[in-house]
Amino acid sequence: MHLSELQDLMEETYGLRDNERGLAATVAWLTEELGELAQAVRKGSREQQLHELGDVLAWLASLAVQLDLSLEEAANRYAEGCPRCGLTPCECPNLSIRT
Repeated sequence: MHLSELQDLMEETYGLRDNERGLAATVAWLTEELGELAQAVRKGSREQQLHELGDVLAWLASLAVQLDLSLEEAANRYAEGCPRCGLTPCECPNLSIRT
């Protein structure tokens, strides 16, 4: 599934509820799901990790729809490699600094 298809599906499935819930609540749900993913990565099975990763993607897609932003456009920031140094793999001198 392409990211745009995921966004369309989330809008069709949950768009009305998401709009009524609002941005702040959507970000809260996304954050909660990210915490569940972190726990699954630390202690869960592959199936649990996959489940939680799917939930994070769904909430991220829902947030993108509410913001009228494209996940594909956002992902394109990394299409040519590291956005800072432009290389793949990244050769930035300080790997602890996020781009």
